[in-house]
Amino acid sequence: MLETIKTIIAEKLSTLTGVELSIAKSAVKVPEQTKHGDFTVPVMQLRLKDIANGSNPVQLAQTIADRFVADEAIASASASGPYINFQIRCEALARHVLPSIHELQDTYGQSSVGEGRRVVVDFSSPNIAKPFHVGHLRSTIIGNFVYKLHKLQGWDAVAMNYLGDWGTQYGLLAIGYAEAGGSEEKLLADPIMHLFEVYVAINKLAEADPLVKERARAHFKKMEDGDPEALEQWQRFRDLSIAKYEEMYSRLDIHFDVYSGESQVSSGMTQAMQMLRDAGLLDIHNEAQVIRHDDPSLGNMVVEKSEGTSTYLLRDIGAVIERYDTYRFDKMIYVVGSEQSCHLKRVFKAVELLGLPCSASASLQHVGFGKVHGMSTRHGNAVFLDQLLAESARNMLAVMQGNPEKYASLENPAHTANVLGQSCVYVQDMSAKRNNGYQFEWSRMLSFRGSTGAYLQYTHARLCSLARSYREADADADTENSRLQFDSVDYSLLSERLAKDIVILVAQYPDILASAMQTLEPCTVVQYLFALCHAVSAAWEELWVNGQPQHLALARMAMYQAARIVLANGLVLLGIPPLERM
Repeated sequence: MLETIKTIIAEKLSTLTGVELSIAKSAVKVPEQTKHGDFTVPVMQLRLKDIANGSNPVQLAQTIADRFVADEAIASASASGPYINFQIRCEALARHVLPSIHELQDTYGQSSVGEGRRVVVDFSSPNIAKPFHVGHLRSTIIGNFVYKLHKLQGWDAVAMNYLGDWGTQYGLLAIGYAEAGGSEEKLLADPIMHLFEVYVAINKLAEADPLVKERARAHFKKMEDGDPEALEQWQRFRDLSIAKYEEMYSRLDIHFDVYSGESQVSSGMTQAMQMLRDAGLLDIHNEAQVIRHDDPSLGNMVVEKSEGTSTYLLRDIGAVIERYDTYRFDKMIYVVGSEQSCHLKRVFKAVELLGLPCSASASLQHVGFGKVHGMSTRHGNAVFLDQLLAESARNMLAVMQGNPEKYASLENPAHTANVLGQSCVYVQDMSAKRNNGYQFEWSRMLSFRGSTGAYLQYTHARLCSLARSYREADADADTENSRLQFDSVDYSLLSERLAKDIVILVAQYPDILASAMQTLEPCTVVQYLFALCHAVSAAWEELWVNGQPQHLALARMAMYQAARIVLANGLVLLGIPPLERM
């Protein structure tokens, strides 16, 4: 609906000034502060000939505002310096938007713009034999957001978990298991943690003795050559790791359509190597095979090491070939840390040099993110995700127990605490632009106060409580139907500025999703949800429902229920289950 109003304003401006409709529409903005109106137009952006001929933009703004005729959607136009500010009629917007939200419920905000197109989203991708730590969380929750967002926009989306399950580090793990305290008893008792301990121990030994890594490379060569004993041990470590990861994904309610891994790439890797040879793109550098290219910033693109083992680069090129053959995707997105930027640029460059069908810049995309500092599996100071979630849940439970009455009313306090803890961890991570890294701090992850996941959940739970009390007080409520009915709402009663703020915000949700699709920034949605919750919190103080005349209570309840639906939809998009009680 907001897009419709923008078009109405643009059409009127085009008629008044003669400017092209597309230019006029691009000039219509939503101001950061409501005191500047609901929409604003910087006159300079209309590119009028009068301005080019020396006319004063302040005077032009006043002239256009004076000539603007109000209608059922636009209440007024006024000039403020070189800007034209527009006030819209809340009744018209509410009459159009709120029934649509009530009808569409959890599908409100969805679009069909991606219909007929397929995207593969590669995210999470932990290395096997290492516990899931907080650093993996970023790829997992950002990738899940990107996947869900594309589905909401009509894309046929494939969620892929491409495990790091191949390479010299697994030769290192095998050497460590044999020489750095590997224990069958400990492996059976807690396999993933024991393998992590072995990995840390062997890395410390390798720092003092370079021959350890030599033996690791030799062991990995045996794996690539198909040595049965080496592969049997590797397969066992892999199976134990995947089982543990699946537990964690289930806890986070993360779904993958495909579990893959570097070890799964076979024919694509062979095909890639042959194509590189046939195209004359291979050179020898220090006895290793490298791709010839013209971009100095990419350095040596090694596809086969001097000892004959494949590289991460060759495996990823082969993976692109296999995935395109399987999915015929229109776009593939890699959700991995920004430190992998150079590697992915090399992959994309190789695909371009080979002239593969998916070589267009829009087809392969890296969605990067900053690093969580203060942890490293190599040195053993990682904070494991299950540890973080457990601590966060304990923290939330302690806060909840501070209100004995509310705590006693919860059917499952432990579940509520788990969801609250997860909400705080997720929202803290996704509140800022994803390329911003941060230092890991327990206090930051566990915060309950301020603009946090707990605040979003509190607002949602309070809106649910309002709906329950309204239903109990309404003698005409349909007790058999869980959805409130808003068939005869007088939207003219939503006349206050606080009501208008909420109506405009819920109307913006589809536009927020469209904007997020352009940047793939979760913070776009997070900051929008905070704005919506702040607007609701401000309205609580003045726009009451209980104890009000029936028609006024119904109109306000329609507004608050629409806010609840939009807030719930946004939380689900972020991967957070909305709580109805807390």
